Order: sequence, then structure tokens, then C-alpha cells
Amino acid sequence: MLDKLLTDEITQQIQEIFDDQLMHPVEIIFFSKPDTCESCEDTHQLLAEIASLSDKLHLSIHDINENPELAQQYNVELAPGLVIAGREPNKLSDFGIRFSGIPSGYEFSSLIHSILMVSKRDSGLKPETRKELNGLSNPVNLKVFVTPT
Repeated sequence: MLDKLLTDEITQQIQEIFDDQLMHPVEIIFFSKPDTCESCEDTHQLLAEIASLSDKLHLSIHDINENPELAQQYNVELAPGLVIAGREPNKLSDFGIRFSGIPSGYEFSSLIHSILMVSKRDSGLKPETRKELNGLSNPVNLKVFVTPT
């Protein structure tokens, strides 16, 4: 593995946030393609560093080519690919949160926020918004695309 990606200062800040706000266990499911993915090693290391900050975080690592059924189950087609799921005693709860590519730059804070949100098992949406969403009759696939700067 490479040198640490997170500085001691950032690690301490995240540690404090996790200690204060993580409520329920979270599973970070990481999909890679080791032979063809340039950023998979860095992504793996970053996720390992994050997961090491709390016993409520668990990291599972999968090769898309060796586990195509699992990747398909989570609708992950690109590597690196991440799924942020709630970890229950006998199952994982999929909240539909996915990341494609290394979560660096602004995406890093989105990753930390997603972990916290899944840990709380609450999206933070207002009751009016929840009511509107419950009224939807067809599935909605929301994708947000970003590029590192």
C-alpha cells in the first residue's frame, strides 16, 4: 500500500465526527478491476483508512470480474465502484447510494456525508418532501456527475 492518503489532521477531524455521529453500522462495498483500473488501489487505500476510524464501519472488497453477480445485484458497472449500505445483523440494507470513481476532492465530503446519513438510517428530508416522494408511481434514477478539478 501507499503512504497514508489522509493527513493526521483530516483523520482526527473525521474520527471526531464519526465518534459523535455514527449511530448504526455501515458497510462500504468496494468493487475494483485490479488489472485495468488506475485509481482502484488509491480508492481501496482511502476506504481502508476511513473504515479504520470506527468499529461501526466495515469494508468489503470485490473484483467485478470475479463477482459479476454481486456487482449486478448492486448495479455497479464501473470501477472503482462503491456502495454505502446499512449493516444489520443478518443482512445489508441498500439505500441506493453509489459512487463511481475515486471519491476525492468535493466527492470526499459527499462520501463522509453519505456514510453518516446511512448510519443514522435517515435521509434528513423534510416531511413534505417525503410525502411528495411517496406519491411517485414510477422509479426514479437520479445520477449526479462530477469531475475533479
